[in-house]
Amino acid sequence: MRSNQDPALLQAFAAEIKARRATSALSQEALAFASGVTRTFVAKLELGQTSPSLTTIFRLAEGLEIGPDEMIQSTMKRYRKELRARSRAE
Repeated sequence: MRSNQDPALLQAFAAEIKARRATSALSQEALAFASGVTRTFVAKLELGQTSPSLTTIFRLAEGLEIGPDEMIQSTMKRYRKELRARSRAE
C-alpha cells in the first residue's frame, strides 16, 4: 500500500513546532505536558517521523499559546519554502 505521508509537509510542521517551542523557551517535556501528549511524541513530530492528527494540532497550538489557524498558516509558509527548495535540488 502506498504511503500518503508528504515528507515536505512533515518537515515543515516539524520545523514550525521546533521553532515555536524554542521561541516560547519550552522544553519538549513542557510542551508535551501543556499539550496533553508525550515527550516522545513531540520528539517524533520535531523529527518529522510522524504526522499529527487534527486534535493533536489543536492541542499543540494550545500548549504553545497560539491559535491553530496561526499554526497552520505558518506551517503552510514553511511547506511552500520546503517545496521550492526540493524542486531546486532536483
